[in-house]
Amino acid sequence: MFPLCRELRRHFKLPKFFNVIQDLYFGRSLSAYGLLLKRNWCESVADKNNMATLETLNFDNLVLRSLPIDPIKQNFVRQVPNACFSLVDPTAVKDPEVVVHSESAMGLLDLTREQVERAEFAEYFSGNTKLPGSQTAAHCYCGHQFGSFAGQLGDGAAIYLGEVLNHNGERWEIQLKGAGKTPFSRTADGRKVLRSSIREFLCSEAMHHLGIPTTRAGCCITSDTKVVRDIFYDGNPIYEKSSIVLRIAPTFIRFGSFEIVKQADLMTGRRGPSAGRKDILIQLLDYVIKTFYPQIYAAHGENSEDRYLAFYKEVIVRTARLVAEWQCVGFCHGVLNTDNMNILGLTIDYGPFGFMDNFNPDFVCNASDDMARYSYKAQPEICKWNLIKLAEAMADVLPIAKSRILLEDVYDLEFLDYYLNKMRRKLGITWKALASDRKLVEELLQTMEETGADFTNVFRCLSQIKVHGSADCEKNNEDVLEYILSQCLDPSDLPKEPAVSG
Repeated sequence: MFPLCRELRRHFKLPKFFNVIQDLYFGRSLSAYGLLLKRNWCESVADKNNMATLETLNFDNLVLRSLPIDPIKQNFVRQVPNACFSLVDPTAVKDPEVVVHSESAMGLLDLTREQVERAEFAEYFSGNTKLPGSQTAAHCYCGHQFGSFAGQLGDGAAIYLGEVLNHNGERWEIQLKGAGKTPFSRTADGRKVLRSSIREFLCSEAMHHLGIPTTRAGCCITSDTKVVRDIFYDGNPIYEKSSIVLRIAPTFIRFGSFEIVKQADLMTGRRGPSAGRKDILIQLLDYVIKTFYPQIYAAHGENSEDRYLAFYKEVIVRTARLVAEWQCVGFCHGVLNTDNMNILGLTIDYGPFGFMDNFNPDFVCNASDDMARYSYKAQPEICKWNLIKLAEAMADVLPIAKSRILLEDVYDLEFLDYYLNKMRRKLGITWKALASDRKLVEELLQTMEETGADFTNVFRCLSQIKVHGSADCEKNNEDVLEYILSQCLDPSDLPKEPAVSG
């Protein structure tokens, strides 16, 4: 009995007075507290028993067994026809070092802090050493960028390491962002620097903990390998450290993955590298549905058109809800091209993103977005436009008339309903939804725009308002109002044209 108590003391870091619990736990009556401690201890021991080491990660690289792979093994920039992946090795870096890691994200792979602190960790997750069971590859996809079809894009700096099955049976694809050149690197060097890597790491994990669907970031690693970057685009380049982010998600397949079969675009003349390959489109669709939407595959297994329509509807719903989440926290993605839209409705590719400070619906976080195509207020319509492009990519197996009708029937209503419910919760309106709530939200945002109020801080301030009828209610509310006003811009500082961040 006493070894158990000693183990409990050690595990929960409890002081020696925990000996008192021995009498409680092993006394005549087994207390609820004792039961709770015993259960927590047992669960903790079980969790530890389920943890992996770097060398025993349970890889099951299903996507490489399911989709066509480029037969060319050499790593050089090229068009990659008739394939969804190219096998490629990461390029080694000098003296990799862990900058930061997310314990909860690494836990998805069954890896503990002890594994992160091993010297081998930086070697494995910088790409210098291949993890046992890993197969490295780069994904081929296309995309509409700023409204125009760009043709083949692909993983120009990201390298797939494989898919890990954890002890809960969850499948997690892992990839290294900044791991070197691939066949899709075009004129780039396949590297990322510490500035952008830290930004992606922090925002990925922040979005997750805000409850917004997103890819995760397991760790950020830097190195003594240097690359040249012109930080301010002013002709004064400097050397910066090559850095790598470990990305984690169920899949990184995106809308643009389906555009590799696109025929010549009427505007740009570009085509996908696998133009007209309906068989590859079917392979890709069936893999995604069977793996990530098994309920749809089971319900429509014999009728492919119904299956693809049900799949498209689910993507519509998830995308509408995702952009509603963004709008509710003032998040601006910055590069909402079709290659940056995840097929599971996850936030993906943290580039020139930004969060609004003072509320401005015209806020633009990408300094390259001269036309404000991806402004804050434009995000819902842009995501809908991207869904149209996904429907066009699927047109060989799902009539465009059917998918467009479905999009019009579902998207706007789903977005508005989800957005209003979320805004109600932010305002504390949880007991009853009224038709007038939409007007209330619109008037609040209009007031915030006219006064230049800080988007985040206003909602934080409102949480300080006391319930009507309490003794100091009136004085408290005056204080809250005064604080809200302090978060507003001076009238002379209000933006007179679209605000651009960066």
